[in-house]
Amino acid sequence: MGFDQYHEPPEELSAETRTFARMCANLTEEAEAIGWYEQRISVEPDAASRAIMEDSLGEEFKHFSMELEFLFRAKPIWRETARGILFQDGDIVVNGEASEARAGGGAEGGGPEGGATDVGANDSPSNTAAASLGIGSLKGASS
Repeated sequence: MGFDQYHEPPEELSAETRTFARMCANLTEEAEAIGWYEQRISVEPDAASRAIMEDSLGEEFKHFSMELEFLFRAKPIWRETARGILFQDGDIVVNGEASEARAGGGAEGGGPEGGATDVGANDSPSNTAAASLGIGSLKGASS
């Protein structure tokens, strides 16, 4: 029995898009496996069994991270957005809104061509959030 991983006819999708979809599916499966291991570990009374599951969980973290990096390389705007959210202190939602605005997450596109700035790991969330206030662009708004 086959499975339906595409939302559009596969024969109409480029090889690049099909690979991207497969990696997204892999990422989802790794996230599910991480959740399953966390649940099993939390209820496993046997220390040896729990240690084996914890080792397996580490493998899932590695696989998830590798797949995420592949996807970031395939979609630079995703990396730009993530850069302002991941490994940052402060409010996750505020960081996310500010990062999306900087990366050009709206209809105007993003990346360097769209005028996005490179948000480094040393940028403080309060500085980056204040730069955009998280309200997005008013360009094109009607009065």
